[in-house]
Amino acid sequence: MSAVPTSLSGVVSAVPERIWLALLVLLFGLVAAYVVGVINRRLLTRAGVPDVIEGTAFERTAREFDTSTVRILASLSSYFIVAVAVIAAMTVAEVNYLEQFWAGVAAFLPRVFIAVVVLIVGVVIGDKAELLVAERLRGIKLPELGVLPPIVKYSIVYVAALVALGQVGVQTLALVVLLAAYAFAVVLFAALGLKDLIASAAAGVFLLLRQPYGIGDEVKVAGERGIVQEVDLFVTHIEAGGEDHVIPNHSVFRDGIVLIRD
Repeated sequence: MSAVPTSLSGVVSAVPERIWLALLVLLFGLVAAYVVGVINRRLLTRAGVPDVIEGTAFERTAREFDTSTVRILASLSSYFIVAVAVIAAMTVAEVNYLEQFWAGVAAFLPRVFIAVVVLIVGVVIGDKAELLVAERLRGIKLPELGVLPPIVKYSIVYVAALVALGQVGVQTLALVVLLAAYAFAVVLFAALGLKDLIASAAAGVFLLLRQPYGIGDEVKVAGERGIVQEVDLFVTHIEAGGEDHVIPNHSVFRDGIVLIRD
C-alpha cells in the first residue's frame, strides 16, 4: 500500500527545483496579469475614458464584438504581463535550446505591445477628432468642408501607424519618406478639393471688411433675390419666399452684387 505514495514522492523529488520555481513565477505572473487588468480597467473608467470615446467608430466596432476600448486596453496590459511571465519562467527553467529565441522575443515583445497600444490610441483619437471637427463645422453649409473631418482622422491614424512601425524596427528614413509622401498628398488633395473654399474665404474677408451689404438689406446675388440674414467668412445667407439660400462668397464676389433700394 505504501508503494504508490513512495513512487509519487520520488517523482516529485526528481523534478528540479528550478522547474518548481518556474511554475511559481508563471503562477505569480498570471495573478499579476489579472490584477493589473482589473486595475487598469477601473483607472480608465474613473478617468472618464468611456465617456470621451463614446460614439467613435472604434468603440462602436468594439461593442459589436461585445467588448469595449477600455476592456481591450486593459486586456492588452494583462496579455503583456502573461507573456513576460512566460519568458521569465522559461529563463528560470533554463530551457537552453530556446535561449536565443526567447532572448529575441523578450527584446521584441515590449515594442510590439507599445506599437499596438499606440495604434489603438491613434485610431480612437482620430475617431474623436473627426467627430469634434464635424461638430464644429456643422454650421458652415459648404460641401467642401465634408472632407476635412476624414482628413483629420486619417492624418492622426497615419502618424500613429508610423510611430507603431518605428517601435517594431522599421527604418526611420522609410518612415520619414512615408510621412513626406502623405503630407504631399494631403496638400495636393486640399489644394484641388478646397480651392472653392479658399476662394470663398478670401472673398468673405473682402465682404466683411468692405461691407457692401449688411443684414436686413434686400439684394440680388448670384441670381437670387432676397433679404440678407447672415454674412460669415464662407457664405452669405439670403431669405427669399420663406427659403434660406446659402450662397458661397466666391460666387458673390464673381457674379457681383445688386443692392435693391425702394
